[in-house]
Amino acid sequence: MIKNREGVRKAAAVAGLLLVGAYIVFQTMAFFKGAYALSSLIKDSLLVGVTAGTFYLLHKRSVHTQVSDEQYQLATLINSMPDFICFKDGAGKWVAVNDFGRELYHLKGIDYRGKTDAELGELVPFFQAAFLHCISSDEEAWRKKEKVRTEEAFEIPNGEVKTFDVIKIPVFFDDGSRKALITIGRDITQQKLAEALLIKKEKLSVVGELAAGIAHEIRNPLTSIKGFVQLMKETDRSAIGYANIMLDELERINGIVSEMLLLSKPESEHFRVFSLTEAVKYVMSLTSHEALLKNIDFLYDEQTNNASVYGNKNHLIQVLLNVFKNAIEAMDRPGNIYITIKTAQDNHIFIEVRDEGVGISKDRLEHIGEPFFTLKEKGMGLGLTISSKIIHDHHGTLQIESEQNKGTIVKIRLPLYVEDTAVLQANEML
Repeated sequence: MIKNREGVRKAAAVAGLLLVGAYIVFQTMAFFKGAYALSSLIKDSLLVGVTAGTFYLLHKRSVHTQVSDEQYQLATLINSMPDFICFKDGAGKWVAVNDFGRELYHLKGIDYRGKTDAELGELVPFFQAAFLHCISSDEEAWRKKEKVRTEEAFEIPNGEVKTFDVIKIPVFFDDGSRKALITIGRDITQQKLAEALLIKKEKLSVVGELAAGIAHEIRNPLTSIKGFVQLMKETDRSAIGYANIMLDELERINGIVSEMLLLSKPESEHFRVFSLTEAVKYVMSLTSHEALLKNIDFLYDEQTNNASVYGNKNHLIQVLLNVFKNAIEAMDRPGNIYITIKTAQDNHIFIEVRDEGVGISKDRLEHIGEPFFTLKEKGMGLGLTISSKIIHDHHGTLQIESEQNKGTIVKIRLPLYVEDTAVLQANEML
């Protein structure tokens, strides 16, 4: 009987080793494409393999000489992984966590087994907020009854803010009751910093390209002001009418400069509710100077009543700027750019931008959005890549349709802000 049990443990451990090894290879290859797709068969197999082999060893290291070499190697593999791996039972109590997780949450020397997140928060007060947030994100995975992927960020004792790409996999008994929850988290702090730098660089590029149109727009009121000042000097008298005109022109310059400052100021990472229609109108105003130089008109069709979204306003403005500038640059002759905003019954808002430009061939359209692929002579090929990432972070979609010599249509779909789902939206974007 004992030999049979030992054989079962060995078989389970070997199966777990194969599954974990496959997960590591899969995660490395597909991480940047966001493809953590685990079938229900792999979930259950991973649970059995890890429960019977890996976590048995994590708690019974003192008797590892009594188990097979394969099981010990499996435990060593799990503990050497640079990812957070945690196993909880159906009641949310911690069963096991690897060495990375114990060091991250300062759990070494603490008996964490059998304790909930709330109880661990009392034992390690510094991470109490992080543990309490885990309760709500765990509940979301249980509620959806499927794999959930989120980003979670929290401060560690040295003052650094760590960001993790977290996968939570709920497993249920046949009767539907909760069985276990597996959590896997990868540290993507450096990746997020790199993304922030790319966004900043792309924004500076947009500002530079807009500079010519802005300079032209500023020159006009400056010319008027200079003319009136010279006239007042020659006539040696002060005219209230002239002064009022100059004040209006100065206010116009101030408005243009304010728009540039708003675009270039450091953006907050905090999400908030704002009017998407107002953001679209703002971008239309900002790019109207460049459109005017090419005799292009904006035709605006708003089929919704000032719809709002929950997100990062500056980031979404940057997406719209990229879309509008691409539409303007695609047109080599006077024409129209059609902007349509409408809502759908599934609580989503759609923005459609259609130009009358040269269009994009099918073979090139397949590569649009790929990093460093660009149709512009001086472009970096990052504009649409970053825009797609921003829209994805807001749980939306960005689609591009184009036909040569007929024009291009860009379709953006975003969740509409609804007060009843405000808390859920906030949790999903943390």
